[in-house]
Amino acid sequence: MERATQVIGQSGAFLDALELASRAAALDRPVLVIGERGTGKELVAERLHRLSPRWDGPLVVMNCAALPETLIEAELFGHESGAFTGATKSRAGRFEEADGGTLFLDELGTLSMAAQDRLLRAVEYGEITRIGASRPIRVDVRIVAATNEHLPERVEKGTFRADLLDRLCFEVVTLPPLRARRGDIEVLADFFGRRMAAEIGMDAWPGWGPNALDMLLHHDWPGNVRELRNVAERAVYRWGREGPVDAIQIDPFASPYRPRTVSPATEAPADTILSTRKSEAEPVATAGDFKSRVAGFERQLLTRALAEHRFNQRNTAEALGLSYDQLRHALKRHGLLGASG
Repeated sequence: MERATQVIGQSGAFLDALELASRAAALDRPVLVIGERGTGKELVAERLHRLSPRWDGPLVVMNCAALPETLIEAELFGHESGAFTGATKSRAGRFEEADGGTLFLDELGTLSMAAQDRLLRAVEYGEITRIGASRPIRVDVRIVAATNEHLPERVEKGTFRADLLDRLCFEVVTLPPLRARRGDIEVLADFFGRRMAAEIGMDAWPGWGPNALDMLLHHDWPGNVRELRNVAERAVYRWGREGPVDAIQIDPFASPYRPRTVSPATEAPADTILSTRKSEAEPVATAGDFKSRVAGFERQLLTRALAEHRFNQRNTAEALGLSYDQLRHALKRHGLLGASG
């Protein structure tokens, strides 16, 4: 089976970023990889390592945001026995583990100023000192770092060292978000769909149906490729019938039972809501009358929402906090399917 983390894409913006990373890989210099969550920063770091002269050395990955500030320096540079409470024996840090290879520092912007100071010395002089030790250790490590933050702004605010940024930004590879490479959405969805179909034992990959493909192509994908992968794989494993996969759920937390705030675009005017109550003295409506009024208001709300979103069912469903199937069911119940196109 193909790797789930394989680099896939054919859009110009994405291929340009990969080409820049490939060219930078041959030079033994630090590289910064910039991109939103889920854009594949770690995959590019791996590419930088595999295409470099260090390809047969270790690739050590460290997520700087995954550890508390008090442990970051010990994790990066190691410590001696007794250096702090709980340090019962000496331990090598990530720099020593990456000696002769590449150290990938993800979420670089979360490093404390103290850790930045020590990192600068390691990059500048090629040596680190374990916490609690008196002698430095020589290391031969190439740094690849990633962040979704704008580090020059952090420098201006005084929360990131300008000299460290200068040392790390020999080359900067900026990965485009998925919304900027829409030509890759169908390619990626097909890849993830095929992989999940094989994993669950489908006889053959049936492909995507028109409704599912329309939703995939028009969603903004704030979680980028990682979000697309989850949506595509979830849709395939839930399908369980013949023919192309034609039902997807973008938001797995969507529920008709979840409290929500109606958006201004779909909220009925106050006079519409109150028009069913003519006076305090009016008798209480019967059960049948109440149900008909509720149904009428629901139909009015659906009609208004469809018009607001130019009868695009996908956008209407998202605005109302419904899944696509839930909206279709409601439209059918009120005889509005023909009006929605």
